[in-house]
Parts: sequence; C-alpha cells; structure tokens
Amino acid sequence: MPLKISILGSAVSIVLGFLVAYIVGQNSLDFFGFPLLIFCFLYSYIVHWIFFIHAYIFQTEHYFDATGSFTYISLSIILILNSVFNSGFEELNPYTYLIGIMVILWSLRLGMFLFKRVKDVGQDIRFIEMKKDFFWFLMTWTLSGLWVFLTYVAGLSAMTSINLIENMSSYHFTFIFIGFLLWVLGFVIEILADNQKKVFRKNPINKGKFINSGLWAWSRHPNYFGEIILWLGISVIAFPSMEGGEFLGLISPIFVYVLLTRISGIPMLEKSSDSKWGFDEDYIKYKNTTPILFLKKPSSN
Repeated sequence: MPLKISILGSAVSIVLGFLVAYIVGQNSLDFFGFPLLIFCFLYSYIVHWIFFIHAYIFQTEHYFDATGSFTYISLSIILILNSVFNSGFEELNPYTYLIGIMVILWSLRLGMFLFKRVKDVGQDIRFIEMKKDFFWFLMTWTLSGLWVFLTYVAGLSAMTSINLIENMSSYHFTFIFIGFLLWVLGFVIEILADNQKKVFRKNPINKGKFINSGLWAWSRHPNYFGEIILWLGISVIAFPSMEGGEFLGLISPIFVYVLLTRISGIPMLEKSSDSKWGFDEDYIKYKNTTPILFLKKPSSN
C-alpha cells in the first residue's frame, strides 16, 4: 500500500475517534482534569500501538484480534473500578456495571475463540503482505483502535456520563430490559454460529466444502448478524442516559453494521467464497436462496 495512504488512513482514524470522543464526552465525568471518555479514546489507541510494536518486531498477527478483546476487557474493568473508588456502591452508575460485564463476557468468549482459531490455522492470510510494511501494518492496528472505540462508544457514553440516574423510572428499565434481551439474542446467535462452523470444519468429510447447515442455512453470515444485534442491544440500554452530544454515541451499531457488511467482514469472505466455490452449482443455489446477513428460515423445498 502507498505510504501516503497508510499515513493518511492512520491520521484520519485518530482525528475521527477524537472528534467523536470530544462530542460524546461533553457530559463525561472528570478524569484527572479532562473528560473520562477522552481517556477511553486514548486508551484504545495506545494499547493497540503497544501491541503493534511487538507484532511488527516479531512479524506476527497472532495477537491482533486478542488485542481488541484485551482492550474491551481492560477498559471495562478500569471504568468499573473507577466508579467504585470515586462513587462507592451508594451512588453507583448502574450502566457502568451492567454494560461493563456484558462487554467483558462477549470479549472473553470471542477473543479466546479467534485467538485459538488463528493459532490452529497458523496464520491470518490478511496479514501476509501487510505485516512487512511498517506504515500499512501500523494503520491496521490504528484502525483496530478506532474499531474498539466506536463499537463501544454508546456503552462508554452511558458508563462515563456525569448525569447519574438516582431514581430510575420504568422508562429506563424498559430500555434496559429490551436492550438486554437483544444482547442475549445476539450473543447466543454468535456463539451457536461460530461453534457450528468450528464443528463443521473439524470433520474431515467436510474438507474443502462450504457450510450450509444449522444457522448457516438461515444466513450466509449468522455470526455477524448476532454481533450486530448484541451491539444494538447495548445502544438501546444506553439510550435513556443520553442527552445532547451523547446521542452521537448511537453511531455504535451503525458503525458495526457498516464495518461488517461493507468493509472488512462480509465483502472479504464473500470474495473468498466465490473464488473457491463460484462454479459449484450447490454453492450458487445456496448463495441465491440464503440471505447474506439477516436470518430467514430456509424453504422446505
């Protein structure tokens, strides 16, 4: 990749992340003299840059996905501890604990799954050429920092807001209940889809074949559908706590949807699948009859 594009990509991702943090963090708690949400923005990038140094020196991508999970988990723990030490349990912000725990559970599960997968395979083909180019590789790690921050920003907005809800009404609990159900639904779908594909690939009979059973008969990418739904759930939970610029935090599920369906997720996998099975009649039929993302019960015909 050209040097200018790599540098520009890194710069744009940093500026974009800062602007979102600045606008959403207008009602953020104070953290050593500046908004706590700004700290969250900086933390996400710095963690990725630290791990990038190791990755570039040893020319490895094995910890790329795990770094994202580590960032989610450690940031959630920091915010929970900050809430305990500064407010105690008497004036706790319920969003900090609820959303923090939900994100930790999701990150632990997905992080371990992805780390084990790349270890079993031995490499991630996306990085074969990329990791040889310092600035291209750096841009990718910087974009990953942006990915963590923007994906989490709706939840972070509620977790860092200065407007603690002392007397939560049925209005707030309604959003929390609906959002939690969406998160559970998405979490379960993602786990089932990942495990079904894992079992399918482990069976020697299926070597060189594409999966079209289980949830994969309902969608060509059910795991991504689950991930979009769970982040939508977190945004629904956070919604009642928002006011003013904090509503920009609702970019979170939109960002996840665009990222997975237009940039790095589905487009790359669809291209790879087409190159492998593009002339397979069963694959062509599967592709023409199965939704690319949203779940739809397969026809009995």
